[in-house]
Amino acid sequence: MAVPTESYEYLDQSAFNYDYDTLRTTGVILGVVMFVAGILIALSKKCKCKSKSSPVECPQPPKTEVPPQTV
Repeated sequence: MAVPTESYEYLDQSAFNYDYDTLRTTGVILGVVMFVAGILIALSKKCKCKSKSSPVECPQPPKTEVPPQTV
């Protein structure tokens, strides 16, 4: 008994439908989560010494003296 393969190929493709509402909602949620995570990461790199509860001041880089140039 021979089974035609063409009908099964078209049957598989016609049965598959995207759920665009769920896809769009998931994309928006992931976009918002990644945006907020990026903002939090960017803000966490700031100097933590600026908070009012910490009495320690931010460390300043050491100043190096440059000798005067002779012409």
